[in-house]
Amino acid sequence: MTSRFDVAAIGNAIVDVIAPCDEAFLEAQALTSGTMMLIDGERAAQLYAAMAAGVEASGGSAGNTVAGVASFGGKAAYIGKIAADQLGEVFTHDMRAQGVHFATAPFEGGEATGRSLINVTPDGQRTMSTHLGVAGQLTPDDVDPTVIEAAAITYLEGYLFDPPSAREAFVKAAGVARAAGNKVAITLSDVFVVDRWRTELLDFLAASTDLVFANENELKALFETDDFDAAVEKLRALVPLAAVTRSEHGSLVIARDETHAVPAYPVHKVVDTTGAGDQYAAGFMFGLAHGRALDDCARLGSLAAAEVIAHYGPRPLVSLKALAKTAGL
Repeated sequence: MTSRFDVAAIGNAIVDVIAPCDEAFLEAQALTSGTMMLIDGERAAQLYAAMAAGVEASGGSAGNTVAGVASFGGKAAYIGKIAADQLGEVFTHDMRAQGVHFATAPFEGGEATGRSLINVTPDGQRTMSTHLGVAGQLTPDDVDPTVIEAAAITYLEGYLFDPPSAREAFVKAAGVARAAGNKVAITLSDVFVVDRWRTELLDFLAASTDLVFANENELKALFETDDFDAAVEKLRALVPLAAVTRSEHGSLVIARDETHAVPAYPVHKVVDTTGAGDQYAAGFMFGLAHGRALDDCARLGSLAAAEVIAHYGPRPLVSLKALAKTAGL
């Protein structure tokens, strides 16, 4: 039976606020370049007021990824918690306008829809301060089994591994996907996620996942080593398939009995690295869901990442399907 969706993602439903800054701004705001930190509502209001003018767009790591899948011409679904407020309406409209199935009911009478305040330095590096709001209150009841059963790949956002109820939702979704004979993928999302939940993540990866996405630093943090090759072999033994991104050095696809090193797609100028890993995952999973060879999956991922880092914002501005056709992919 053909899957209704190529990818169904579960993640933090977040609206991104993206603005340029310099290193002095980061220092003045006690922000560490290139990291993501969770902040409360009061700090979010203070930082937002200090930021330069920028752009606002629906984001969230997994939300960006399914938007990318849709841009490739794939069929995608999303599960994430929003509030019954203006930003929640914006998020819902954006997802549906991009052709993504999104039917999670808005939450009434609690926290607001989440937002991520992203400051981008001239080198394209992004520093994220995220107020999760209601996004982090996802529960197993929010996971629609019919959506998971209908997806070739269920994709889990590592940022959402932090709240216990959301982790329970991951376990439920993985169980439903596995029972339906579908694949489960997860992105490690950030070093801070790995450092906080290393033991639990390793257990979850071993028991419930078929595909892991990580960058080089996250991989090293997962196995507490500076030896990249050693970390690669440990990951190979842990999961059937993984894709590790290495910025300008491309990516490494790791399967049980094969490895593919794929170069980064050329970019004229890096403007904003927000969403690079998200779009890489979109291209890779789109290819995988359509039976493409693993190295081609990585090339599609690299193509999508290159498109998104050439402009502000975490989602494609042009058709990834058309770009792939032009590139012969």
